[in-house]
Amino acid sequence: MSIEVDMQALGEKIEFHSAFIDDIYSELEKVIVGQKYMIDRLLIGLLADGHVLLEGVPGLAKTLTVSSLAQVIDTKFQRIQFTPDLLPADLIGTLIYNQKESEFNVKKGPIFANIVLADEINRSPAKVQSALLEAMQEKQVTISESTFPLDKPFLVLATQNPVEQEGTYTLPEAQVDRFMLKLKIGYPTETEELEIMRRMARTGDKPQLSPVTNAKKILAAREVINDIYVDEKVEKYIIDLIFATRYPENFNLSDLKELIEFGASPRASINLNLAARAHAFMEHRAYVTPDDVRTIAMDVLRHRIIPTFEAEAEEITSEDIIEKILMTVQVP
Repeated sequence: MSIEVDMQALGEKIEFHSAFIDDIYSELEKVIVGQKYMIDRLLIGLLADGHVLLEGVPGLAKTLTVSSLAQVIDTKFQRIQFTPDLLPADLIGTLIYNQKESEFNVKKGPIFANIVLADEINRSPAKVQSALLEAMQEKQVTISESTFPLDKPFLVLATQNPVEQEGTYTLPEAQVDRFMLKLKIGYPTETEELEIMRRMARTGDKPQLSPVTNAKKILAAREVINDIYVDEKVEKYIIDLIFATRYPENFNLSDLKELIEFGASPRASINLNLAARAHAFMEHRAYVTPDDVRTIAMDVLRHRIIPTFEAEAEEITSEDIIEKILMTVQVP
């Protein structure tokens, strides 16, 4: 009886704390047409304290969506265009000599924001990428001998252009693993594109967005998400999915053994659990279902499974492997 009462109390708590989710969607609809998948996953990253890697051709409203999200949650937004000549100091900041006072002053870089859009992250050299990824992992930045904590919430949304590879620096697997989710953004539908054209093919002022929540409510929501109930069977399902990427032969998937070079790391199980909780929270639910796990699994795993040369030769992608695992591993 006490468990039922606790679940009821938790359900009411989640209903109260998740009310702003619907407000965010309705406010963003003033500017963004479609792209519900992208907005969903950005909110999951924000609520689960995880960073997001976006891959898609130019012109799919990635920057507009991210900057609009920052507006509606009333947080500081910075867009950083990554280029081959970018230096770590351009990102994190540096020391400036003050002649008048004969001392060095810290000039903080654009990384000191709540939502940071790292545009075309693979265009910058390894030193800049590692400076960003260190900030993502440690939630702090060191300039000279001083360490500065980054504001909460702190969310990095990095974009990659999948088409143009000339003059780019591929992100190493260990660094890509720092991103909770990797999204593949597709083209809008015919109906959505018609609506986009009608709205945007005009000069003059665009609709103004109003804040519907704030950083304090986001941080409170994160605390509530920690309380969301995950049944042991669902936890075991998450572990089974991760272990199927490492030891496929134990899950009647022997044909995948030669196709997977490296399976998902322990970060994958942590992130899959967190993202599933955030997904349940967005659905105003106090418990995680296997469907929450399945909905988010592709985005958590697609950048964490490294196919072998044999798989690449047969044009089998990590997504094909994940789909087969999801179809085969028993759902509780």
